[in-house]
Amino acid sequence: MDDAELQRLLVDVESDRVERKRSLSDKGRVCEAICAFANDMPNHALPGVVFIGANDDGSCAGTAITDELLRELAGIRSDGNILPLPSMTVQKRTLGGCDLAVAIVPPSDAPPVRYGGRTWIRVGPRRAIATPEEERRLSEKRRAADLPYDIRPVPQATLEDIDLELFRRQYVPSALSPEIAEQNTRTVEQQLTGLRFAATRPDPSPTVLGVLVCGKDPRQFLPCDYVQFLRIEGTELTDPIKDQREIGGPLPELLQLLDQTFEVNVSIATDITSKEVEIQQPDYPLVALRQVGMNAVLHRTYEGTNAPVRITWFSDRIEFWNPGGPFGLVNTQNFGQPGVADYRNPHLAEAMKNLGYVQRFGVGIALARRALEQNGNPPLEFIVEPGYVVAVIRRRG
Repeated sequence: MDDAELQRLLVDVESDRVERKRSLSDKGRVCEAICAFANDMPNHALPGVVFIGANDDGSCAGTAITDELLRELAGIRSDGNILPLPSMTVQKRTLGGCDLAVAIVPPSDAPPVRYGGRTWIRVGPRRAIATPEEERRLSEKRRAADLPYDIRPVPQATLEDIDLELFRRQYVPSALSPEIAEQNTRTVEQQLTGLRFAATRPDPSPTVLGVLVCGKDPRQFLPCDYVQFLRIEGTELTDPIKDQREIGGPLPELLQLLDQTFEVNVSIATDITSKEVEIQQPDYPLVALRQVGMNAVLHRTYEGTNAPVRITWFSDRIEFWNPGGPFGLVNTQNFGQPGVADYRNPHLAEAMKNLGYVQRFGVGIALARRALEQNGNPPLEFIVEPGYVVAVIRRRG
């Protein structure tokens, strides 16, 4: 958006595409506005804009627009409170001699978007929480041709292939705020559609996301949806196999089994001689294994492949082989750099955040690196190719 268009929106007090704030002190209100603009309930098909440093009438508030303020505003996109992750650009702009922080939020291709488990929309100049009917209308706005693979319908599957008890008992309470969940009077089919677990057109059917997270038998429709674990007694694939298993099932079960597999295979050495207090030191820190393992499940491609995530545990290292190379903003040159992230499966990322497996987006690799350093392991290594990524964690010496 150019300066002329931004200036026009800034002073148009009747526009429902603008939110003006003197500062970022009321961050919750800013998040509500970003959520509402992403939902685009009025169907403008145009971006909404949040101005920081402006009064309600569009006049200049004289706020200092610092790098810290811009980073905090940009961080709203990836802190996991607005799901699915909104598209958003943040810039410092000078309009009419006034410095402003400007967040430009285009409409989402896959509404409804929620902040804190609530679907915020714009009703004229004010924000409001969407009614069930408004949520249904938002769901119908999804543009099928532009949808990420993880929320496309699975043609062969029916709603009977979804574990509705798992969906009601575990997922719905994690995805919606308590009061919204208690007041939920929608049918199960409407709930599945609203949370992107089912598509309404041409006929109600589970999406890839619904099958991955709550499918009774995900591999029936997505043969690649499992983790192949191999424990090798040696340093080469040709060495004797100590253990092997296929870890699968709906997402909560798969991640729980993966976590248990890490726990039983980590060895802990006890040092009672070097210091007065007994020290227990694992050969691999569980935090690093969990982060890299979850990243593999989240960022892999599920489209056009039967290949699983492969975890090969050698006597001197662990290799995590992930089908699907870099995606979007991430490339072979910037892979693994702090602050560089993109999501091939943005709605699977939302589900993992809702279920508590992801605390904050974009920090998994950083957490793994820190855990490895603190435990005395060599640095995390990556082999990045167009069709796959291999993460290598070496044993503590």
